[in-house]
Amino acid sequence: MLKTIRRIIAVIIIILACYGLFTKDYDMQQYMMFFLSLLMLVMGIEEFQNGQKMYANICIAVCLFLLFISFLGFLSI
Repeated sequence: MLKTIRRIIAVIIIILACYGLFTKDYDMQQYMMFFLSLLMLVMGIEEFQNGQKMYANICIAVCLFLLFISFLGFLSI
């Protein structure tokens, strides 16, 4: 189930990145960062399930950082 969630989130990130790249409109960038933080959270959960706690902790830390950055983007609008 986590693999399908990871793939769906990855597709959303790719769509948002391509939209910003082709239209030069970067208003959707905070949404891309939010979904990227969700992707890192899912990856961290998968790493915890696989028993690799060091990589899981790194993914969770990056998730929190990206979540903070995306909320700063939401507040600046």
